[in-house]
Amino acid sequence: MWREDRLYDIVGVLDWNFRPRIRGRGSAIFLHLCREGFKPTAGCIALRLQDLKRLLAVAGRYPEFLVAPKPRKLEEKR
Repeated sequence: MWREDRLYDIVGVLDWNFRPRIRGRGSAIFLHLCREGFKPTAGCIALRLQDLKRLLAVAGRYPEFLVAPKPRKLEEKR
């Protein structure tokens, strides 16, 4: 996976929608380097180089990551 912008210099393949594969849930979701200013990805998880290196250093040889949905903001009490 070659890219001129080097976003895939470090890539982690996430076991997203592999088994069972469900149509419409997306595929090819990776952990990779982020764009300048954290510009959006096409559904992947992107981190700064130093953060990705730190994560992989402590994750061990066969890491398991839990990807949770973005938390919703609580409504302010009136």
